[in-house]
Amino acid sequence: MIRDVTGLNEARDGAMPDKYSLVGVQKLAAANSNTATRHLLQAGLFLTQEVCEALSLRISDILEYSPTADAFAQQIGAHNVATLNEMTELHLYDFGIFIELMPDEEEKQLLENNIQAALAQQTIDIEDAIDLREIRSVKLANQLLKVRRKKKLERDQKIQQENILAQAQANIQTQQASAQMEIQKKQSESQSMQELESIKARFESERMMQETELKKQIMDHEFEIKIRIAKLEADAMKAKEDGKEDRKDERTKIQATQQSELIDQRKNDSPPKDFQQEDGMGEMDPFGGMMGM
Repeated sequence: MIRDVTGLNEARDGAMPDKYSLVGVQKLAAANSNTATRHLLQAGLFLTQEVCEALSLRISDILEYSPTADAFAQQIGAHNVATLNEMTELHLYDFGIFIELMPDEEEKQLLENNIQAALAQQTIDIEDAIDLREIRSVKLANQLLKVRRKKKLERDQKIQQENILAQAQANIQTQQASAQMEIQKKQSESQSMQELESIKARFESERMMQETELKKQIMDHEFEIKIRIAKLEADAMKAKEDGKEDRKDERTKIQATQQSELIDQRKNDSPPKDFQQEDGMGEMDPFGGMMGM
């Protein structure tokens, strides 16, 4: 009956639980008991916080207004009094008097679920998860989780923007390098074409010079041959003319011989001679003798 009235049960008051009770049932019973006595817990926390605030104000008033400040200083020490003197210029809220309970297993599990979800979404790093697990206050841990997630998102966005900028810069540099390579390629091709044309022109000039020299040699050779032919023709004509003159002289000598024989025949009153028969018997040697047939 007392358990039913107060909200306590065997899962919470330290009594031996039923050995046949399941773990989940025991946890539900403990959670129900905590819910039933939550008003008592909140009342105790409120009273404790109010007492702490009242003590803070009372200590500040003692140091500022009470005639027993010197005795109080002797009791707590000069170093502590110097620390407390700083409280005279602070508001009560600045003292930061807050009372929070240690998180239970359920709250810890909820925090761990949030951490695991954030890790799965890659909104926090493993270092952030370690820091969050070391915080005893679930409320502060959740607040820090929000801050770390926000910073992580901002950091990721900044890194992404830097990557985009770096990629764009790399693309620009790649395009510039490609354009530069294309320009160098065209310049190289143009230079090669110029060198090729220069080589062709030099070869053509050498070919023309060689052809001119060859033609000159051929013309010289032809001219020399023509001179030789003309000389041979002249020699032949001269030999022909000389032959005609020799035959003419021979006929002249024959005629002179015949006339001399005619004259001798007249003088000696000799019978006539047949010159044709003599001509048939042999020809007169141009050097003065007869040549046999």
